[in-house]
Amino acid sequence: MVFIIKMRDRGVFSWIICLFMLIALPVKAQIINVTVPAKSLCTGERLDIEVSLQGRWDNPYRQEEAKLNVIFVTPRGQTCILPAYYERGKSGEQSFWKARFTPREEGKYALVASYSQPGMESVSDPLFLNVQQGDGHGFLHVNDNWTLRYDDGTLFRGVGENLCWESRASDDSKYFSNLHEQFERFSYPAMLTKFAQLGGNFTRMWMCSWNFPIDRKKDFNNRRYNESTEPINESAARRLDETLELCEKLGVKVMLCMGAGEMRTDKNFFVSPEERARYHNRLRYIVARWGYSNSIAMWEFFNEIDNIQFRDSKNPIPAEDIVSWHAEMSHYLRSIDPYQHIITTSISHRDLKGLNDIPDIDINQKHIYKQTSIIPETITQYEQRHGKPYIIGEFGYEWDWSKNFDDFAEDMDVDFRRGLWYGLFSSTPVTPMSWWWEYFDNRRTNEYFNAVAFVNREMLEAGKGQFVPVKAMIGDRNAYAVKCGNKTFVYAFNDTKAMLKNIQVETQGSVRELDIAKATWGKPFSCKNQIMTKVKPQQERVFVIE
Repeated sequence: MVFIIKMRDRGVFSWIICLFMLIALPVKAQIINVTVPAKSLCTGERLDIEVSLQGRWDNPYRQEEAKLNVIFVTPRGQTCILPAYYERGKSGEQSFWKARFTPREEGKYALVASYSQPGMESVSDPLFLNVQQGDGHGFLHVNDNWTLRYDDGTLFRGVGENLCWESRASDDSKYFSNLHEQFERFSYPAMLTKFAQLGGNFTRMWMCSWNFPIDRKKDFNNRRYNESTEPINESAARRLDETLELCEKLGVKVMLCMGAGEMRTDKNFFVSPEERARYHNRLRYIVARWGYSNSIAMWEFFNEIDNIQFRDSKNPIPAEDIVSWHAEMSHYLRSIDPYQHIITTSISHRDLKGLNDIPDIDINQKHIYKQTSIIPETITQYEQRHGKPYIIGEFGYEWDWSKNFDDFAEDMDVDFRRGLWYGLFSSTPVTPMSWWWEYFDNRRTNEYFNAVAFVNREMLEAGKGQFVPVKAMIGDRNAYAVKCGNKTFVYAFNDTKAMLKNIQVETQGSVRELDIAKATWGKPFSCKNQIMTKVKPQQERVFVIE
């Protein structure tokens, strides 16, 4: 039965229709209680909704056997379905489940819990929430090739670095294992806090056997996790809870690389209906437990899927199977994520035909090593070819961890700086993210984030989202210039062995040099169309023309 009440206010009208449709669902006596700790909160605040119920299953993490949703009717009359996750309890007895909700708009909400298992369904009585406007910006979404956009319209550009895992118990680096194994120094509380203090606001994290191993039972190569016989390792899940809460406090956004967990990524993984159903359930748990967090900027399916494809070089997994898998999983993820986080995946260096054109993948990305100079053209080519923003998820002077980086440490540092500036002056919403975070921390190279973050803020403030590429030359080489509002930002890198000057920029006005090391304005000087300054070999300069 559906009740329709005619009212002049179309928003209230829609809201009442949806509410009565929910109440009219088939009712069985499985849901015992729904607890909402606060009946009033602000947008951006997390609300933990607890549900107790009695159901029967062999595995409560399989939605085919037991599924709980919390269904909201928003102030605008839209229906929002939020997955819930199992916490504890036994089949046939009282069990406890949780849904984590972050409201995105102010006003009055109605909600019901809906539980289903084969042959049975139960819907709770409705509850109501009052939500006031909070101070946060909301969740990030794609805006254009240059920026991301929060729910409230505020623009964002990421200054990023990979912090893919915390210290391991036993690191496999030939030269730097003692550095990488430093337990307190390379923990997320230490690394993220320092990164944010240096101006960083975007990072990439992995879920793998030694980092957030939520479905691994033992052998973590990391003493932060406890052995478990349960389908979900609570110590790993709790560590991700704590890390995302820290990111929220620090203002750091995360690309969370979910991987496949303990599932074997062979050909069968990508084509088997049973394996695909297993992955659906993994995605559902991840969204139910961590989808609430606006610190998660992006869901990333795989790190370097082409390397998985060619793990057995004699029998590579067909590209069409991998692409089909991504199309299905991205569509499914989109359907269960009420917050509509950005979705991506990554390749190392080999494209898979069709992967960059999947409708539900919002941003494409690849990793570039030993070729940092091609970053700008790579970004442009992929964006023009596929009509989506592009991110360089990893870059570095060297990828081979069997080498001693100290033998070419200065080259590593120069490449680190160069990649960041190339990203800031290219049409990408996140700067290329360096690898080898422990090494650069140890050399204090990562203190350079301060300068890049400073210019990033200046660009956003000056242009209010406007980024117009401008032609610039240093000698006979390309420089990079972007006009943001009434300011033109210019970057030049000297990749020769000679001193260069005469940077040509197609604009007019007074010029001031930016002291990159200190991120403060330097002494101003005047010019018209030409900047007369010296740029040392393997060094860079950033200027602002007003």
